[in-house]
Amino acid sequence: MSASLADFLARAEAGLSRHPPGPDDPTSNPRGDHSIDPDGSAVIPPPPHRRAAVLLPILHRPDGPALVLTQRAMGLRDHSGQVALPGGKIDPSDPGPAEAALREAQEEIALAPHEVRVLGYLDPYLSGTGFLVTPVIGLAEPTVPFQPNPTEVAEVFEVPLAFLMDRERYALRSREWQGRLRYFYAMHFGERLIWGVTAGILNNLRERLYPDDSADATR
Repeated sequence: MSASLADFLARAEAGLSRHPPGPDDPTSNPRGDHSIDPDGSAVIPPPPHRRAAVLLPILHRPDGPALVLTQRAMGLRDHSGQVALPGGKIDPSDPGPAEAALREAQEEIALAPHEVRVLGYLDPYLSGTGFLVTPVIGLAEPTVPFQPNPTEVAEVFEVPLAFLMDRERYALRSREWQGRLRYFYAMHFGERLIWGVTAGILNNLRERLYPDDSADATR
């Protein structure tokens, strides 16, 4: 185990919740798209919120931990072509958000549940469209050959965790959506743009585990 992975695991042990938030948890009105609006005029989607879960799969690599992301397939009804985390809606048959995130990861990129050790949970992220997304952080087997489901995923790729945990990478941007100015985080990784809910969740992970100095992520 590299020192940087050991550091990440120690931070995860200390900073992540061990138990998933329930539907009646106080975090049902969590930080989200609305909380990064600089003038505080964002409209918070009213409950009931649609529950979803995403998996943040961390891989051990010789140069330091990396995070698995996907490029969504073109032609999808929602968020086609965007960078995303494996995940989706929590079905009634799912015991909880971890099971939903792991099920979706298996469907999307062929990452089997037994190949992931769940480390913990972040606070749910409330999207502007009313989805209450629970991020599940897991340590995935580094030798797993990802196989994107072409109906949902165009490509699977990795981003060094040190890159994602650098606060200077995150730029606050805005665009008009449904007659209002919507604010969101965005960052470039090569030719890819990571933005919206995905960038918001990653920034929340950064603030939770690496709150003091962006250089901590590369130690």
